[in-house]
Amino acid sequence: MENELTRGPVMQTMLRFAIPMILGDLLQQCYNIADTLIVGRFLGEEALAAVGSAFSLMTFLTSIILGLAMGSGTVFSIRYGEKDETGLKEGILASFCLLGIITIVLNILIFAGLDAIIWFLRTPEELKGMMRDYLIVIFAGMIGIFLYNFFASLLRSLGNSVIPLVFLAVSACLNIVLDLVFVAVLHRGVAGAAEATVISQYVSGIGITLYTRIRFPELLHRDENVKLRLSRVKEITNFSALTCMQQSIMNLGILAVQGLVNSFGTTIMASFAAAVKIDAFAYLPVQDFGNAFSIFIAQNYGAKKTERIKKGIRTAVLTSVAFSLLVSLIVFIFAKPLMGLFIDAGETAVIAEGARYLRIEGSFYFMIGILFLLYGLYRALGRPGMSVVLTIVSLGVRVALAYALSAVPFLGVVGIWWSVPIGWFLADTLGIGYYLIRRKNLLKE
Repeated sequence: MENELTRGPVMQTMLRFAIPMILGDLLQQCYNIADTLIVGRFLGEEALAAVGSAFSLMTFLTSIILGLAMGSGTVFSIRYGEKDETGLKEGILASFCLLGIITIVLNILIFAGLDAIIWFLRTPEELKGMMRDYLIVIFAGMIGIFLYNFFASLLRSLGNSVIPLVFLAVSACLNIVLDLVFVAVLHRGVAGAAEATVISQYVSGIGITLYTRIRFPELLHRDENVKLRLSRVKEITNFSALTCMQQSIMNLGILAVQGLVNSFGTTIMASFAAAVKIDAFAYLPVQDFGNAFSIFIAQNYGAKKTERIKKGIRTAVLTSVAFSLLVSLIVFIFAKPLMGLFIDAGETAVIAEGARYLRIEGSFYFMIGILFLLYGLYRALGRPGMSVVLTIVSLGVRVALAYALSAVPFLGVVGIWWSVPIGWFLADTLGIGYYLIRRKNLLKE
């Protein structure tokens, strides 16, 4: 089931590897969509606003773990391409220790600062209680998130993107069932929605851990040649820290915008909460395609196959842009019906504002598709710092413009929506320009 991405037709190899990753993360979105759909239908607008605001925070914190795992996965992929078995084993050991410690520390800090976090998000007084109930439970699932993302990154670095999909499929189905039981039957409120998600996260995390230990005991077994070396820790830290920084900056910017959105009141909060779920679901395939593309490039970079890397870049750009344009058309046409999946038809103001957000941002998905490819490319070529720069440009512009434009009387909240594609455009321009200027040196190194 492991797949060397250094051989075979480029298009078929890349898509065969990417499709399970795309399906897997679409299923992962079902965690959040199930919460939003069931909470919105059974608990009402205020509960939806509270859960939606908490979602932005949880996405930011999860991105720290995800970024660390993705950075580690890049190192694993390069070592696998080089056929360096000892380097791969030592990298796995160093990464597991590093990520595990960071997850535990992060969890402690979060619980200690929970009230400050709620205040930072500018949460309306009437929502603070529900948001606190939701966050206390949802944060308890971070160790499950760590286990799943670490072992999923490891398996994907070996070319196995199917098994992570299997565990997510089981977990997503379980999450939906438990959501209905805890919220609709047991009436446990927003805490019940969080409990359903946490249980499902632990099922996928523990399940994929056991699978990897049984299927690849040689990778996790410490023999006399495999040690926790400082050089491996530094290597993993260099890749993981910058990738984590890139992911965290991206979601910190979103979190900063969430605070601004909250200042416009419950109706805007509810419309944004539903719209961002649709938004994330819409461009998730190109995000995962960018991650699969990164692993493809990393394996071929380790194997020193420059021409295959160039062909992979051309193929990935054409595929991502074509898919993004199709999704943009669908979202633009069906914006209101999509909002209606989460919001009762009587909430016309919430649906109208959410549809406006989707039509503005959704028209430019091809730009974020290219941006995800640039993130993956620079990470795979050993330049994760460039991914950080692009993220700072994209999110920095978004946050600055969101605050500036929303203060303009005739724009208001619409200024927040327009800040997003402008940020994507500037980051794409910088990333493409840098590659064209430095292409020979990047690929040679």
